[in-house]
Amino acid sequence: MIENPHKILDELKPEKEFFIGIDSDGCVFDTMEIKQKECFCPQFIKHFGFQRVSKYARETWEFVNLYSKTRGVNRFNALIRAIDLLSEREEVKLRNAKIPDLTSVIDWVAKESKLGNPALIKYAGEVNDPIISKTLDWSIEVNKEIEGLVFDIPPFPFVNESLVKMKIKADLMVVSQTPVEALKREWEEHNISGFVKLIAGQEYGTKTEHLKYAAKGKYPDNKILMIGDAPGDLKAAKSNGVLFYPINPGHEDKSWKKFYDEALDKFFAGSYEGEYENNLISEFENYLPENPSWKVD
Repeated sequence: MIENPHKILDELKPEKEFFIGIDSDGCVFDTMEIKQKECFCPQFIKHFGFQRVSKYARETWEFVNLYSKTRGVNRFNALIRAIDLLSEREEVKLRNAKIPDLTSVIDWVAKESKLGNPALIKYAGEVNDPIISKTLDWSIEVNKEIEGLVFDIPPFPFVNESLVKMKIKADLMVVSQTPVEALKREWEEHNISGFVKLIAGQEYGTKTEHLKYAAKGKYPDNKILMIGDAPGDLKAAKSNGVLFYPINPGHEDKSWKKFYDEALDKFFAGSYEGEYENNLISEFENYLPENPSWKVD
């Protein structure tokens, strides 16, 4: 458990004129597919008993975490969303799959902002609730799978060059909902951890809180930028009234090249805000749907 995470963020002092928050999975590293498909989803099926509907469980999990507007959401929110969608599927009903009651998880998520294993371990010890314990077992095993499988995946092209260019004028920080341990391992493996002032994961709170405590009020709003590949990153930026640069899912190389070639220069020059940013966000919002193709309104 990280003690006083908001205090750590709040005590960060500006050293440069600008601040840039950077998401990690799917944004800096091409790790979203391998983590979700090979680590999260198999454990989701195993721990929550979806073997008889594994096809639909996998399709639903991947939609929630990769191919919809909830892409990149915290794992516990993703779990709630996936099971909610699964419970509505006719194929699942016809196969008499048992849907777990996540009420206790929903209640915990509603009151806890630092949605990670340390907080859940503490809570599980307090409440002795079977579904909380099952959720914790799932989450712990996911982390073990990621540690054993996810390595040797370098940053997207133009990330390293962009980090060098950003660092000249901006304080940089990782803003993520991945556990800090995994983030540090991945950033250190590829020798890029030295570019950032802090690696903030799920233990530090939400992405909105990361930006609020680390940057808001310390830099002018038009000198704070969030870089991300998911709607949650856009929401974190706009909730704080700061700027956003999208890494478009499926077009990451092109997005980073554009950032390196022109967007970062515009940000530093003060010409990013307005029409240029709005056009980028409009394009970004068209990539991911709100509802799955199987959902009937």
